[in-house]
Amino acid sequence: MNRSGGTIRQGPNADARLAAIVDSSYDAIIGKDLNSIITDWNHAAERMFGYSAEEVIGQSILILIPEHMHNEETEIIGRIRRGEGVGSLETTRKRKDGSLIAVSITVSPIRNNAGEIVGASQIARDITAAKESERRIRLLMREVNHRVKNQFAVILSMVRETSKRSTDPAEFEQMIRARIMALSRSHDLLVTSEWAGASLFDLVQEHLKPFGHEERISLSGPLLTLQSNAVQNLGMAFHELGTNSSKYGALAADGGHVEITWKVETGPNARRRFHLLWQETSGAAGIGAAQKTGKENGAGERKGFGTVVLQRVAPQSLSGSSSLERSPGSLKWALDAPLEAIIVPQLGTDADSDISV
Repeated sequence: MNRSGGTIRQGPNADARLAAIVDSSYDAIIGKDLNSIITDWNHAAERMFGYSAEEVIGQSILILIPEHMHNEETEIIGRIRRGEGVGSLETTRKRKDGSLIAVSITVSPIRNNAGEIVGASQIARDITAAKESERRIRLLMREVNHRVKNQFAVILSMVRETSKRSTDPAEFEQMIRARIMALSRSHDLLVTSEWAGASLFDLVQEHLKPFGHEERISLSGPLLTLQSNAVQNLGMAFHELGTNSSKYGALAADGGHVEITWKVETGPNARRRFHLLWQETSGAAGIGAAQKTGKENGAGERKGFGTVVLQRVAPQSLSGSSSLERSPGSLKWALDAPLEAIIVPQLGTDADSDISV
């Protein structure tokens, strides 16, 4: 193409080149007249909508538009007749098989040599992937919003319940700080997985890591991916158990040991259930000290916040039940809950693969 005397002159192969460009485009390019009758149809349009050129040329473009959206085409043709274009309209179109596709379309007037508008050129781009990404982001934001509000409620409950059981401001601050940090560790695991859940194995390790003595802690059970609700509530339970153990129990006494096991069983009604057992053994002095404190371990007239979490908060939030047993030199916490309240549903088959550390 070259310029001569201010006008653009096309070489003899210009039409062929233009046709090749249109036909090789990844976007659907459709020509239509002012009566919305299809006049041109490239290969990308065939791939996108499922019709061959022979099937659609001469047909109304309304075959691509859902019935309840036919007025959209009337408006588009009205704008084309006035010499206006349509830029980046996000809408829905219909394939040959009846399925719907999200598209972004631009429509421009076509003029003849006399400058008269004789039709329109429409370019359609498939934006299904972009729309799905937007949908996922909206869902994720709603989930995050819900979880953040839930976290606030949990923190307020922690503050209220801990304040009831502490008369020392320094002790109160220390316990609240530790519990909020525990919530943060559970939150970090969920964020890493984009709120898809977290491994029970990882959850236990993450909450017991601050207390050290990894060589005295053993884990055994099937590979499970926990729902976000289970991550938060089991995380709270593991933090309270770990805190008590490091102060008064197995992790505070020489030779103490903590064993955490879990399994999945099928009950009499054919429903699968989750069983978890925290069992620690230590010198009688260690457990005895815990029972004498009467603060965070549930002994004495008023239960500590940790005991409330273990006996009520965690089991109730998971539609299950629990038991907490203390005796000289040992502590056991057992949780029983329906499996569907614990794991991410589509990963339920993982329950047959065991790990042991």
